[in-house]
Amino acid sequence: VQLQASGGGLVQAGGSLRLSCAASGRTFTDYAMAWFRQAPGEEREFVAGISRGGSRKEYATSVKGRFTISRDNAKNMVYLQMNSLKPEDTAVYSCAADFTVTGVVATTNLPYDYWGQGTQVTVSS
Repeated sequence: VQLQASGGGLVQAGGSLRLSCAASGRTFTDYAMAWFRQAPGEEREFVAGISRGGSRKEYATSVKGRFTISRDNAKNMVYLQMNSLKPEDTAVYSCAADFTVTGVVATTNLPYDYWGQGTQVTVSS
């Protein structure tokens, strides 16, 4: 599956951004989807994930209550609404797809089979 992330940019602290990830090439509903981020000099970290049908969501503690992941299976899209952004949210955000037959949402890198190219999010203080 091919993944294309978009929607990043420069925003002031406290602001909002909405990231989008377009998927193509395979049956979208075969995949749990997630967003990861990587800041300079840091390891890639899980941000949020959503099950194939959208009923189950997982969030990193650092973004819980501020970020919301959603998906539109009719459009093969996954979104990340980011509110109350902080400078520490600055990173390259990538979407990822995990081929799975379960309703589990993985919160580590390894299960994810496909990755998008990433979109830069910069939050100024």
